[in-house]
Amino acid sequence: MPVSQPPPEPMDTNSNSAVSDVTPVVALKELVARLHREQNKIQDLLSSLGFALRSFNNLNQFLELIPLMATRVADADGSALFLYKPNGQVRLEQLHWQDSRQRKNIRKALETLSSQIKILPNTPPIATATGILDDYMHRYLGPGIQIFGTAILVKHTEKGWLYVLSRDPEFAWTETRQKLVRLVADQTSVAIENDELNVELKKKERLDQELEIGAEIQRRLLPRQCPTIPGVALAARCKPANRVGGDYYDFIPTTNHKEFQSSAESCEAEENRWALVIGDVMGKGVPAALIMTMMRGMLRGEVLHGHSPERILQNLNQVMYADLENSYRFITMFYSEYDPLTRILSYSNAAHNPPIWWHAATKTVTRLDTLGMLIGLDANSQYEYGQAQLELGDIILYYTDGLTDAAAASGNRFEEENLILVFNLACKYFQGPQEILDYLFDQVQQFIGTDKQNTDDMTLVVLKVNT
Repeated sequence: MPVSQPPPEPMDTNSNSAVSDVTPVVALKELVARLHREQNKIQDLLSSLGFALRSFNNLNQFLELIPLMATRVADADGSALFLYKPNGQVRLEQLHWQDSRQRKNIRKALETLSSQIKILPNTPPIATATGILDDYMHRYLGPGIQIFGTAILVKHTEKGWLYVLSRDPEFAWTETRQKLVRLVADQTSVAIENDELNVELKKKERLDQELEIGAEIQRRLLPRQCPTIPGVALAARCKPANRVGGDYYDFIPTTNHKEFQSSAESCEAEENRWALVIGDVMGKGVPAALIMTMMRGMLRGEVLHGHSPERILQNLNQVMYADLENSYRFITMFYSEYDPLTRILSYSNAAHNPPIWWHAATKTVTRLDTLGMLIGLDANSQYEYGQAQLELGDIILYYTDGLTDAAAASGNRFEEENLILVFNLACKYFQGPQEILDYLFDQVQQFIGTDKQNTDDMTLVVLKVNT
């Protein structure tokens, strides 16, 4: 007799339904959690890169991080950073590759390809114009590696390329990956630009230091104070437009230094002539200052020979002509010698602004001038001799064209007529040369504007006969 089977238990349809419903929810939660972790990882990576950009002072240290960051944010197998050298050569700057066994071969292939490429000057960037870099990458790495890149741009100039590399044939250069790698490339661009700015800043600092040294040397070459010359009072000031300039003035005794003389000769020397010189090298800045320094040494040597003013200018022109011939710079100079015993001022002019002579007796002004060419223009230039008999109270104003060429905001220049007008007024109302000098500088500054810097060097020397 057959044994009867127990009836089957009824299916729990609610239980199966619950299991099938839970599984997608769990999977979705796990996916969301994984995406959240990935997002946090990427945010942390980019945050770390930003911190490194702010913290690192060494560009090479920062660049070491770039391929690693690009690899991780793109979920790739590796990354390569190429930069362009100044000579146009493409250089493999940094490489990151996950598999240490393959890293050596990858590096060798990329270094070989980079050595084969050179960007010609004044041509479009090769990577964007012809894709040559991409072609070389595919050729040397083979078809098994996916290659995607983005340019490193600094002020719209291509400085290199950042590539991500993957062995996964399904790897896709998605919009998200493009944005992330572009962020890394942008940080690289900022780091390179900061480094370039830092280099320029250091160059400027060195140049500033050199200019300050040059300015100090030039200040020492100009007279620190006016000498004591019997019978006259002096005041002088040189105001360069830049730290160094091409204006020159000097007071030179026409006899040897007192330490080489006996005491009797020393007392007699106090009554000997003094050379009063003013000059202007065409141009401004360091080149003009160097020429001025050279000219000063040569002039002082000429003065000691005891020649007349016109002969001194002629000799100076012949000596300096060879040095100035190809420099396209020339020198104007007014050379004079004052004799305290006779009050005679002997002079010669090499195309400089003629000094202004204020006559105390008539309260009128005249110019002191002779014909003469610029120094350095013609080796055979001839110069003329002039002489003026000064009287008690007479005042001589030596100046450079920085004063008469001083321009106001309207474009109008101060001009010689205005200088004569204010000089004549100053001579009537001020007693000492220093007061006259200060007044003239103040008038020029008010003319161009109290907050404006003059564009040319300005020099004034004031001589007044007291006894």
